[in-house]
Amino acid sequence: MTDILLHRVLPIAKRLISERVQPGDTVVDATAGNGNDTVFLAGLVGDEGQVLAFDIQQQALNVTEQKLGELASRTTLVHDSHANVCKYVQSEISGAMFNLGYLPYSEDLSIVTTPSSTIAALESLLSLLKKSGIITITVYDGHEGGKEERDALLDYVSTLHQGDVHAIRYELLNQRRNPPFLLALEKMKDFTEVRKLEAGES
Repeated sequence: MTDILLHRVLPIAKRLISERVQPGDTVVDATAGNGNDTVFLAGLVGDEGQVLAFDIQQQALNVTEQKLGELASRTTLVHDSHANVCKYVQSEISGAMFNLGYLPYSEDLSIVTTPSSTIAALESLLSLLKKSGIITITVYDGHEGGKEERDALLDYVSTLHQGDVHAIRYELLNQRRNPPFLLALEKMKDFTEVRKLEAGES
């Protein structure tokens, strides 16, 4: 059932991202997983663009590399937590994608995304995101620790000022068994400009 519901959420995430990402852009797949989002992003950025895909599991990066094929030349696979994204991404990005939870078909389903690393990654990616850029977050809360991550994430997103970031939630309201839902964050202002204004700088 979850797989069927997931296919109703993911097309929205892809549509939102594809509307903002242009050839030559830099984008981030914060959770490489089985590589589907990485391949999708690599197709959007073209030969001159770059995708940085993060995962703490080498198994996920190996699967992703196999799926990329000829698109591997425009992709950097990073074996590290997405919380450390600023160590690897130095340029402005136009989009980022998250698929929270665990790696499907993994040998160890206890390895899951966590509230601390997810929120740290979001803070960094929002600072790197250009004006009108989009971050999509597919949220699963049916696994152990999922509800805690969901609640922490929603609490964090609710603190973002509406003038800086627009936050939208897409979900199925009449489904059982913890269907995934989608959060989309659109950056409305350059945070550097906002900080300068708050500090009274010209």
